[in-house]
Amino acid sequence: MQAKQHKGAMPSFSSYVTGGAMRLQLGPHSDGARRDAETLLLHLLGKNRAWMLAHMDDELGYECAEEYIAMLELRFAGEPMQYIFGEAEFYRLPFRVTPDVLIPRPETEHVVEKVLELAGKFSSPRIVDVGTGSGAIAVALAHELPDAIVTATDLSAAAVGVARENAERNGVAERIRFLEGDLLEPVAGEQFDIVVSNPPYVAEADRESLAIEVRDYEPGRALFAGADGLDIYRRLIPQAFGALARGGYLVLEIGYGQELPVSALLGEGDFESIEFTPDLKGIPRVACAQRM
Repeated sequence: MQAKQHKGAMPSFSSYVTGGAMRLQLGPHSDGARRDAETLLLHLLGKNRAWMLAHMDDELGYECAEEYIAMLELRFAGEPMQYIFGEAEFYRLPFRVTPDVLIPRPETEHVVEKVLELAGKFSSPRIVDVGTGSGAIAVALAHELPDAIVTATDLSAAAVGVARENAERNGVAERIRFLEGDLLEPVAGEQFDIVVSNPPYVAEADRESLAIEVRDYEPGRALFAGADGLDIYRRLIPQAFGALARGGYLVLEIGYGQELPVSALLGEGDFESIEFTPDLKGIPRVACAQRM
């Protein structure tokens, strides 16, 4: 699909959406081609679908057409919409996302909800979010818990930068301490009431089964965790036990089929009161355990 500068009238919104959908039908997201073509144009124009339906015969204009076609080509190649837009929503808050960080998933909101439930047990909970990425969990918790003391760590300096930006964007930058480093090493010697993490948990053997927009665009080190997907849990669980005050909790997001091995690792790590919370599909998604 190409935009050419013509004398006279430019093609309408309708023409570009139709052409865009035809292009995307040839790509890896053919099932959502029409929807994606519309969404890209709506984002570019800053309008909603109701407005577009009333203006489908309007001319797009040459500069907008060029930008629209560039966005279409990114999507045609498989790039996630959130990276094309540079933003995503999580826990009703806006987040900037780049290829340096994972795109926040709705499933991870169950992690936030579990921490919010546990935070009520402490007057001013000390919380550390390990592998913060975009800062989604840390920012959402700071936003919901004004009395919490929140720390966020990540091995990636670029991810820490994105997380800081999201904290500023959502008005909680002064209430989150961001530290660069591996897992809990940046807070060695400190104690917390809650350690929370959405760590890498995809097995290397599952790499080829992932959707192209995940496999080829999201940061691999935030996705993959060894042959069985459990490498980070093996390291983080004992570190978390040492970092938790007595009575504190470890909250982890887990992948499909990981309930039993993660439960075993938590038991081996001397955690008690081990429980799992399912996501909306009934899949165990959040592991929670207590240090007594």
